[in-house]
Parts: sequence; C-alpha cells; structure tokens
Amino acid sequence: MTEEQRILADGLGTDFAGLDLTGDLATSMGIEYLEASPERVVGRMPVAGNTQPYGLLHGGASCVLAESLGSVGAALHAGRGRIAVGIEINATHHRSATSGHVTGVATRVHGGNTLATYDIVVSDDRDRRVCTARLTCMLRDAPSA
Repeated sequence: MTEEQRILADGLGTDFAGLDLTGDLATSMGIEYLEASPERVVGRMPVAGNTQPYGLLHGGASCVLAESLGSVGAALHAGRGRIAVGIEINATHHRSATSGHVTGVATRVHGGNTLATYDIVVSDDRDRRVCTARLTCMLRDAPSA
C-alpha cells in the first residue's frame, strides 16, 4: 500500500506527519474525501447545512471545499515533514445548488518545491459546474515539535 493509499484508508489524515489533513472546518461541513493523490483529489459535500439565507449553496462553502481538496493534494505533494499553507484562492460561481451534494475535483497544475497550484471544479449531482476555483499553496518544512 502506498503512503497516499494509507492516508486515504485512514480517513485522510488522522496521522500524516503528525498533521490532521481533514481539519475541523471540513469535518463540520460534511466534506468526504473519495480519492486522494498528489495529482488529484476528489471529495464531496452536502448542500444542506452549507447554504446562505436563500437556500442556495453558499459561495464560501464552495471555496472551503475547493481549498480543502487542493490543500490535501498539496500536502501529499509536499511529502512527509513538510506542510502546505494556502496563500491564494479565487473562485467563479457559475450556478446555484439547492439540494443533494456537490463534488469537487482538484487537479494539480503545478507542483514545485515551494509552491503547488490546483484547479478545482465543483459540480452538482447532475454533473453541472457550480464553481471553478484555483488554489495556490506554499510548501514549507513542518514546524519542530
């Protein structure tokens, strides 16, 4: 089993170099990771509980999903003993979602030694694009314990 497969099997990250890759926010929003490698991360999130006052998926929730997926990919790319810190995200919201789940696919477009960038497409249950985002993470050595 590869390191990436072990991390995914462990629920993505209760113990990857001592870091919790899922985080409290992703957990509270109901994000589930379906696939993870340094090149591609797939996850989904329920619309219910992540809406704005009009019953539509909150744009910020789409950004949380996008940053969560891209950050996991960047952390896997960075490797053991290193961390990924988001430094820039942008998002275009194309349509609303009112029920079901949205699924995000983060694809690495650059994987360097100091930066990793991911394109993230968020789609609804009918495979219609809800949001397109791009995330750049800075890669650093993990802090000493």
